[in-house]
Amino acid sequence: MKFVEYSSREALMTGLASHIAQELTAEIAETGSAALAVPGGSTPGPIFDALSQVDLPWEKVSVLLGDERWVPETSERSNTALLRRRLLQNKAARATLLPLYAPADRPEDRLNELSQAIENVLPLSVCVMGMGADMHTVSIFPEADLLAEAFAADAPVLLPMRAPGAPEPRITLTARVLAGSKHRHILITGAEKRAALERAILINDPMKAPICAVLSGATIHWAD
Repeated sequence: MKFVEYSSREALMTGLASHIAQELTAEIAETGSAALAVPGGSTPGPIFDALSQVDLPWEKVSVLLGDERWVPETSERSNTALLRRRLLQNKAARATLLPLYAPADRPEDRLNELSQAIENVLPLSVCVMGMGADMHTVSIFPEADLLAEAFAADAPVLLPMRAPGAPEPRITLTARVLAGSKHRHILITGAEKRAALERAILINDPMKAPICAVLSGATIHWAD
């Protein structure tokens, strides 16, 4: 695990966007295509804005979220809608979006279909993850219903996930897919998240601190 501390959040967003662009460029040059997984929420928005302006062959890049709430894009809680507004714009509009939602009452109803599209681009070239103060990452929460399944060595690509306090079901990449990424970046900001990371390292148990499952070999990007 590598820890990089930035002088400001602006410097973090600019620096991480540059890392991602370099890694995507190198992957395309080597293999002819690349797959980028990113977190939802408001924190990575400036990274998306910067990446959308980068001049690279976006038509060779597949983009997906690490997890998603099971809501349509018309919902204000849709991270897919945010991704379309902030990343899949300008030059990056040529990228291919691999959705984590399809119209259905439950994620289980479309799981196989959504999983297949992602399976076709694995391993992920670049994976950017966030972390909650409860030490969760993507939608792998400490008290989630399928927590153990998410860490299994033979876990599927995607799992539906339900957790206390989450108002709707989620769908998430599993730890196997995250840990198998060629480049892994974990984005955290603020003293609370840094303290949570330090707790997770001490706990060293994915069942209690899910972020532990993806720390080895990852680069942590932090700014206060």
